[in-house]
Amino acid sequence: MARLGEPINLEETVVKINRCTTVTKGGKSMSFSALVVVGDKKGNVGIGFGKAREVPNAVSKASKEAKKQMVKIPLQGDTIPHAVWGRYKAAKIFLKPASPGTGIKAGSSARAVLDSAGIKNILTKCFGKRNPLNVTKATLIGLQSLRTKAEVEELRGVKIE
Repeated sequence: MARLGEPINLEETVVKINRCTTVTKGGKSMSFSALVVVGDKKGNVGIGFGKAREVPNAVSKASKEAKKQMVKIPLQGDTIPHAVWGRYKAAKIFLKPASPGTGIKAGSSARAVLDSAGIKNILTKCFGKRNPLNVTKATLIGLQSLRTKAEVEELRGVKIE
């Protein structure tokens, strides 16, 4: 049973699975961390990070967190309304709307977020560090800073043509 306001058909994408080893007095203990992107391809997207002793548990923890962190992205058709920069720590990403038929020109980390959000035509360029976690967060921050024409008109108090 889906909660009220929660999108029903969500799609999970595992971006990165990382093996972590902790060395203790008793030996080495292994754990896994998973980075998962969840979206409904209609403008709702979220990212989650989970750690556990086994991969499936880490992925399920990450997807549960991603569903909690879901945000709504304003889309213009199958692209974004305007060019925008996203920045998280040392990762910076430039997102630019593209004409129909262009496709998603992005690296694997950014592509997962954009595809889950339902964006089909976009150009991106990643600057700075290319750590998958930071790039996905930078992409999400960039998408959250998008404004529709109506929102900008309301903020400025003028009519934009």
